[in-house]
Amino acid sequence: MGKYFNSGGKILGLALWLGAASMGAAQAGPPEEPRVVNMAELGKVAGKRGGTLKILMAKPKDIRMMVIYSGTRLVTYNDSFKLAPDILKSFDVVEGRQFTLHLRKGHKWSDGQPFTSEDFRYYWEDVAYNKELARGGLSNKLLVDGNPPKFEVLDELTVRYTWESANPLFLTALAGARPLYIYKPAHYMKQFHAKYQDKAKLDQMVIDNKVQKWSSLHVRKGRQYRPENPDMPTLQQWMNTTNPPSEHYIFKRNPYFHRVDEKGTQLPYIDTVIVNMSSSAIIAAKTGGGESDLQARYLRFDNYAFLKKGAETHKYKVYLWPNGKGSQMTILPNLNVADPVWRKVMQDVRVRRALSMGINRPEINEAIYFGLAQETGNSVLPSSPLYKEEYAVAWADYDVEEANELLDEAGLDKRNGDGTRLLPDGREMVITVETAGESTEETDVLQLITEHWKELGIKLFSKPTQRDILRRRITNGDTIMSVWQGLNRGLATPDMNPEELAPVSPLQGIWPKWGQYYETKGVAGEAPDLPEVIKLSELYQSWRKATSVEEQAKIWHAMLSIFTDQVYTIGIVSGTLQPVVVNEHLRNVPKEGIYSFEPTAYFGHYLPDTFWFDE
Repeated sequence: MGKYFNSGGKILGLALWLGAASMGAAQAGPPEEPRVVNMAELGKVAGKRGGTLKILMAKPKDIRMMVIYSGTRLVTYNDSFKLAPDILKSFDVVEGRQFTLHLRKGHKWSDGQPFTSEDFRYYWEDVAYNKELARGGLSNKLLVDGNPPKFEVLDELTVRYTWESANPLFLTALAGARPLYIYKPAHYMKQFHAKYQDKAKLDQMVIDNKVQKWSSLHVRKGRQYRPENPDMPTLQQWMNTTNPPSEHYIFKRNPYFHRVDEKGTQLPYIDTVIVNMSSSAIIAAKTGGGESDLQARYLRFDNYAFLKKGAETHKYKVYLWPNGKGSQMTILPNLNVADPVWRKVMQDVRVRRALSMGINRPEINEAIYFGLAQETGNSVLPSSPLYKEEYAVAWADYDVEEANELLDEAGLDKRNGDGTRLLPDGREMVITVETAGESTEETDVLQLITEHWKELGIKLFSKPTQRDILRRRITNGDTIMSVWQGLNRGLATPDMNPEELAPVSPLQGIWPKWGQYYETKGVAGEAPDLPEVIKLSELYQSWRKATSVEEQAKIWHAMLSIFTDQVYTIGIVSGTLQPVVVNEHLRNVPKEGIYSFEPTAYFGHYLPDTFWFDE
């Protein structure tokens, strides 16, 4: 049995219940058993409360970034990227299959109502198992061999989940940048549930909210990852107070947030966060004009010189954080492309290796990234305990001669009069690489690769489209290749989910049909038919049953070895630098950080509730 505790507890006693007077309510304040954040241990300075933080976003759904940035989860990653409790007081794990979650005494939702095991019971019994609310069934992260756990309420502050065998996905899912929610504010949500609400009242609410049925109302009112409903209680450090649609979303401090500093001051320090909406095309310009206090999203490395120029005038600093993705951008050959000739070509590892070796990464690094990036494929980064140089450099050396030999060996040795290779059916080897059309960086890199692949006798054309359309085209098999970011988990540890290395979802651009087959349990899609991909699927299932970190690490290495040697994705460079603009009066934002979706949740790992203004 392993037991995991958070620093904090009863020792601070009533001294922690400060702020009640300033809140205007005696009961406001942190739990009796808060999470204590020791600023000195984190290299931070204890701050003072107050102030308003302004940030810029481009789309209404970007308010989800407030949840991502918060880093507030039942379980989180500590500085060593080990799992630790956050909202939870502690958790016990037995044999990797039984998880007992302990809540903090006195913890309350943002409206002052107790956060208890009833919130977990409500989700489990009244949401997850309600066919009208959960038509897709339980998340696969809650299933082991297709079976759900036994759920128990042990007391008001303790719940337990028990599977027949190990479930290593569970805690990492709770800690994810997009976390698995296994609780809801029951006291608030019951008013929208047919089991608890008078039918006539519920029917009237459905009409008033212009939805078709009560389940749609329940979903709309209860979104936690995208907090659009300002009336819904939250456990996050800031709560939305603005109804959509709006050009400005105002988030106010949660008076019951569960973290405090070592002096007993309740976090967050900052009173208000204002999310201003703007076109993504002008966010860099607005940031350079001093209109954001903390900005990284929608900024690119090629904005750096412009941002530095305005730093002194507009009183901000520009940090450069290494990107935590396995590759800054990645070319994805679609192994499930509908065209049978192209499918056979894309499934030939010699072709994928040749395409990778035909890219002049040093030239791209110098021309686009000023020589500051690492010229590697798409794999885990040096900061990951799973890193091996052989994964990073697999088939990434620029070698036109060997690339051409591999293409000849693959049966693509015939060319037309202008030197363009011919497919087995006589068509020119013209590859259309489709992009989401959101970045000039992608366009610039692809233009260089166009010239590189000419040396291989291959024509490349890039085709921008909208992100949602691109996803559909990939899933339908309409794309030969697409461009996406590299591995989200470039900083992977053995206990993180290796799902990016195996077909698990139709959203995966390299094998959407195989991913769909897994996701639907064989109802749709196609079963993998390449031996190496079948092996990856088997290894992934083995990881899902692993009971020790050592076993998980061994499986990760086996998967990384296959994934990089088979070049399922063609990474370009890694370790690129992300501009992070910080108001010069904003304290505790680290000068050196890692910018990634997982496991750092961009700013979330660095605890934005500890940021504060020195004037």
